[in-house]
Amino acid sequence: MVIMGDGMHNFSDGLAIGAAFSANITGGISTSVAVFCHELPHELGDFAVLLKAGMSVKQAIIYNVLSALMAYVGMLIGTAVGTYTHNVTSWIFAITAGMFLYVALVDMLPEMLHGDSEEHKRCQVGHFILQNVGMLTGFSIMLLIAIFEDRIVFDFGF
Repeated sequence: MVIMGDGMHNFSDGLAIGAAFSANITGGISTSVAVFCHELPHELGDFAVLLKAGMSVKQAIIYNVLSALMAYVGMLIGTAVGTYTHNVTSWIFAITAGMFLYVALVDMLPEMLHGDSEEHKRCQVGHFILQNVGMLTGFSIMLLIAIFEDRIVFDFGF
């Protein structure tokens, strides 16, 4: 279940990246950075879940890589659709934003609110502040990218 859900999630990430690159390079790079920032801890968490479920390290790596390849499939489809049908990119962004919100609200939020350990129960205020600082930092970075996206210039020298 974890691998299938992660594959679908990675596919939607790839769709967003492909559609963003088909619109412009700045949007593609900023979307890639945003996806990278949320995928790194997500993939590490999936790896830990697979290990705890009884997989060997090699099996967990192989299954994680296979689910990550779905991002390339999504990127190819997103780029192709975005290149040839420009009005579809806004729909792709809406669908992937909905999937991001779903993952945040259904998977992450309940876990943040209900800790199992005694240490978590003793430090609820500290955890609450730390979690909110992390979410507000991510929100602020995304807001700054959205506001100043048209002013960001990438000059690669060629």
